[in-house]
Amino acid sequence: MDDQSIMIKDMPLEERPREKLTLLGATALSNAELLAILLGSGNKNESAVQLATRIISKEGGLRNLPYLSLEELQDNKGIGSAKAVMIKAALEMGCRLAMTPREEMGSITTPRQAADLFMEELRYKKKEFFKILLLNTKNHVISKEEISVGSLSASIVHPREIFSIPVRKSAASVIMFHNHPSGDPTPSQEDLEVTRRLVDAGNLLGIAVRDHIVLGDGCFFSFREKGLL
Repeated sequence: MDDQSIMIKDMPLEERPREKLTLLGATALSNAELLAILLGSGNKNESAVQLATRIISKEGGLRNLPYLSLEELQDNKGIGSAKAVMIKAALEMGCRLAMTPREEMGSITTPRQAADLFMEELRYKKKEFFKILLLNTKNHVISKEEISVGSLSASIVHPREIFSIPVRKSAASVIMFHNHPSGDPTPSQEDLEVTRRLVDAGNLLGIAVRDHIVLGDGCFFSFREKGLL
């Protein structure tokens, strides 16, 4: 029997993904081994690990899996609807966990803290999303709000759409966010113009715009950090 045909049941106990996780912890597992645990089983020609390895390789790496629809996941031989749903659910849970602010964080004091609240949610999006973070007088988060989906433009991002929510929820200040699907967070000229207009509107209403953060793929651009606010 060659290495390519070895099933999980034929592996030494300590090399099986579930047993390996139990003995050594989740961090000891490779991406393929973690995915194999979700899959639960392979097929008659592949172990779960081999199937997971093939999927990750075919899709260009683990980081591309969140982009895939259920139908696209099922295009991989050996992935039926149940396994596709399991993968999507696990990816969504990981995304939500990454977006959940830690209780001990207290107030938002740095652009990095703010960016982390939206990074995992928006870094994989193929459209531009505009969101705001509402803060109270102690800079604690009141809520996260979605304003628009599409391109960032004056016609889509209007002051009345943005500031009606902070006014209604008695927010003291806001932090604005939008993503660049290209992965490059460098602001465009339109980003700069829209930001200036929204800052002026906030000042008139007594609601400070503390920052505008453009999110890329694992990186961000803070208007305040760069001295643009």
